Amino acid sequence: MSEHHSSDPKAEGDGAAEAPVFTPRKNGQAQGVSEELAAWMRTGWADTEIRDPEPIEQAAYTAKRRAALSARFPGERLVVPAGNLKTRSNDTEYPFRPSCDYVYLSGDLSDDGCVVLEPRPGGGHDATVYLRPRSNRENGEFWLDGHGELWSGRRHSLAESAQRLGTDTDDVRRLPEVLRDAPAAPVRILRGHDASLEELVAGVRAGGAEDGEAAAERDEELAVALHDHRLVKDEWEVAQLQRAVDATVRGFGDVAAALPEARATSERYIEGTFFLRARVEGNDVGYGTIAASGPNATTLHWMRNDGPVREGELLLLDAGVETTTLYTADITRTLPVSGRFDPVQRRVYDLVYAAQEAAIAAVAPGRPFTEYHEVAQRVLAEGLVEWGLLEGPADRVVELGLQRRYTLHGTGHMLGLDVHDCARSRTEVHLHGELRPGTVLTVEPGLYFQPDDLTVPEELRGIGVRIEDDVLVTAEGNRVLSAALPRTADDVEAWLAERLPRG
Repeated sequence: MSEHHSSDPKAEGDGAAEAPVFTPRKNGQAQGVSEELAAWMRTGWADTEIRDPEPIEQAAYTAKRRAALSARFPGERLVVPAGNLKTRSNDTEYPFRPSCDYVYLSGDLSDDGCVVLEPRPGGGHDATVYLRPRSNRENGEFWLDGHGELWSGRRHSLAESAQRLGTDTDDVRRLPEVLRDAPAAPVRILRGHDASLEELVAGVRAGGAEDGEAAAERDEELAVALHDHRLVKDEWEVAQLQRAVDATVRGFGDVAAALPEARATSERYIEGTFFLRARVEGNDVGYGTIAASGPNATTLHWMRNDGPVREGELLLLDAGVETTTLYTADITRTLPVSGRFDPVQRRVYDLVYAAQEAAIAAVAPGRPFTEYHEVAQRVLAEGLVEWGLLEGPADRVVELGLQRRYTLHGTGHMLGLDVHDCARSRTEVHLHGELRPGTVLTVEPGLYFQPDDLTVPEELRGIGVRIEDDVLVTAEGNRVLSAALPRTADDVEAWLAERLPRG
């Protein structure tokens, strides 16, 4: 498809054949506009076009990713939407986050965008990123439309975006027409992000061989292929993940120093402290922070974060910073609120640490993805048998999965643009595949003794411990990206002593 952008900010807004009429609204109420005001609002604006914007730093990598996808689906039209704003309540929307696959292929973060790979007659594809252009100032869109730039902020022009992204751009309002009029070719669309585009593609397909269930299967193949490609990170992605991890480490340090204040309030002080670190560095969090103190730590997805933080209890903090490029960390530490583990807490912590050490050692290229989970589960099972909580031998326990009453979850998952990354990749290359250099995953064994579990001694009830690190598979073995955070019980206590106020 041909490039379609303009460097004229006024002309760019004229992409639609018929300029819409906008009715100004405030607090949901229509307001009148005099002809004098409308005319005045069309004049007196400076030219803010950026003539030579710097390309985004990942532009060379997104081009390689599109080329790999092109080779996977020769002769087919591929449509990958960013998604749209979603209503939170009434006329307010949730903060927008584009689909990960759209970001992976384009580097763009704006809503309503779409990457289209158009097959060339001679092979390969032409890539176009369809975007909303600058707001039209002649018809009042920029100030009368609730999503105009006077309300929502300046957008990049199509010309600016073409240079920044290193690809052709076009007005997304033209995309329906483009798809309807495009030469005949099989079409695949990434589903679940833009219902109107899915409906449009269904109309284009209607009556063809790829209609109905066959179309759904073909679209699923596109989603799976994208997740397959994303399994192995390129060097730029690894650097982004390290940035996210480093910011997360700083956030954990902030939380350690804030434990006395949290004791006077609640777990929300912990959550807010970590969130502040993410925001003051211009980032966000990659998922809802788990700040679970005392028995709340035995609830895997405790995100209410409204419980007390008590002296003598443990705090399980599972949190991750998401960078401006949308790569996220995912780290867990279990910290004694007082600064020191008591003997029972340390016994549980040391067993989880031993399981994690063994699991990390099993992370290496060519090793099965499932192996590090199996290694961690065996160490935990052996410890539980030794404590008398399970009847051995350990082989029997693991075979029957009896340890899962207390371990509950898997030992890790892929990490990247999603906190649980590449979940739709093929099982034969992921769950039942081998680890490859460039894979990034979490290693996070845990033990959770529920407050009401009568199968464990009373002293263990209400204790939950998880230790989670982010690990890169290298050609030689692995590198723990989050190694800056302490892991042994002694090191955790020493680290806390440096940060907790002396009193």
